[in-house]
Amino acid sequence: MPPAQAPRPQRSRGAVAAVALAAVVACGLSACEYEYDDGLSADDLPSPSVTYTDAALPQDPAMNQPVTGADLNHWVAEVLPEIHGQVFHTGYGLLDAGATRNETTTQLPSGTYALTLVCRSTRRVSFTIRNQESILVDLSLRCGTSRVNVVQLSADTVLSVRIESLAPANFAYRVSRL
Repeated sequence: MPPAQAPRPQRSRGAVAAVALAAVVACGLSACEYEYDDGLSADDLPSPSVTYTDAALPQDPAMNQPVTGADLNHWVAEVLPEIHGQVFHTGYGLLDAGATRNETTTQLPSGTYALTLVCRSTRRVSFTIRNQESILVDLSLRCGTSRVNVVQLSADTVLSVRIESLAPANFAYRVSRL
C-alpha cells in the first residue's frame, strides 16, 4: 500500500489568477519602458500652465456681411477662381433684403455644363436655374459654401437665373463647359 500523503491546502482559482496577473504586470511594467529622442529639450516643452483650446475657431461674423465695389470684385475672384475650360457666363452682384434678381445667360450650345453657385449673407440665398422647358436647379444655398451642379443641355439653350434673398446678400455664379 502506498504511503499516505498529507492533504494539500485548497486554493481558489481566483487567488491563483490574481497572483499570476500581479506577477506579469510587475515584470512587464518594469521591463517595457521605451524612450526616444524627438529632438526637443526640456526647455522646448510647453509649461504645465499652458492650456490648449479647441482648434476650431468660430467663424468671423463679418465674413457673411455683403460687400460692394472693389471688395465685391475681390470676393468674386476668390470664390470663383480662374478655371481651365470654357466659361460661357459669369454673374454676380448685390441683393437688398427681400429682393429678387432675374438674369439670362448667353446662348449655350448643347453639351455638359458646370453651374457654380456661391453667396455671402447672414441668411440663405435661393437660386433657380431653368431652360425653356424645365427647372434644372432649385437650391436654397447656405452662404459661405459653394455648390457645383452639373447639367446636360440637349439643345442650344439660354438659361434663366433667378436669385432671391430675405437678407442683404452677395451672389455669384458661373456657367462653364465640362
